Amino acid sequence: MPPRIPAPQGLRSLALCIRPTPTPTPSLLPLVQTANISMKEKKRRMKQDPYGWAQAQQRKNAHLKRREEIDAERKTAYGDPVHGVTTPFVESFDTAGQEAFSPENSETGGEQHPLPTSPHIRNYLLSKEELDKAIEHSRRVTTPLTSAESATADPTTEEAELEEHTRKHAKAVEALQRITDLRNAGAKDRKHANIRRCIETFGRHVTDHTLENAAPPPGPGQEPQPKPVRAGPDTGSSEVQIAILTAKIRSLALALEGPKGHKDKNNKRSLRRLCHKRQRLLRYLERKERGSGRWQYLVQTLGLTPATYKDQISI
Repeated sequence: MPPRIPAPQGLRSLALCIRPTPTPTPSLLPLVQTANISMKEKKRRMKQDPYGWAQAQQRKNAHLKRREEIDAERKTAYGDPVHGVTTPFVESFDTAGQEAFSPENSETGGEQHPLPTSPHIRNYLLSKEELDKAIEHSRRVTTPLTSAESATADPTTEEAELEEHTRKHAKAVEALQRITDLRNAGAKDRKHANIRRCIETFGRHVTDHTLENAAPPPGPGQEPQPKPVRAGPDTGSSEVQIAILTAKIRSLALALEGPKGHKDKNNKRSLRRLCHKRQRLLRYLERKERGSGRWQYLVQTLGLTPATYKDQISI
């Protein structure tokens, strides 16, 4: 207990306490010098060298503007975790590859641009070649017999029958064209058509022959091994599954972006599951096929950015 010094009689209420002055504890952290200066220092520099201060402010503003441009470019290149960057091939999923040009109110500023098409794909899992063969077979079977093939010969009747057959056949062909046209199909039919397009575009039975350096190069000391010939179209490769998932994700995301999409909790959960499944496949494919022609072709065609497979996806 430190000693107390008694005060004079007139100052009984005053008592002095002598205690040692506390010494500050020395900080072990390194000294950090900041680049910011005080307002007083700014004003001093402005008065001392107005021209130099104006030049410094001009350089600073140019630097901030350039940094904003770089940040905007990085954000655009990073893309959206759901859509990535919309490409013409992804945009053609909306019509199943039946429209040659994009609509005027597209995502690219409203201007029309060409889209990849697949006119050979028809509805009900048919192809244009199969439909043409069926139409030709029906025309040949239903054609009336000529005078050389029938017992009676009546040129007037034969001509009338041929005209009636031609009219009915043209009407039937028009009906079949409308029935099998994907423009008149529903969402489920367009989904099946897009799956066929993804298999034809990204299947390894096609890319192994059309892409240069499709497979990744062998490691040091390894020799490329010949692979067995595929028995049919490739439907199970990672790139095919990723393309199919991208078509489903776009269809579901556009539906949720509607006026009442925020109330559809079930489809929102389904969209999240599809995005996470695509993310797992993309990470696997990047680890296995990074640097190959398949990976570059897949990323560029579908517009897949790092936001679709690198960071956590929260929708």
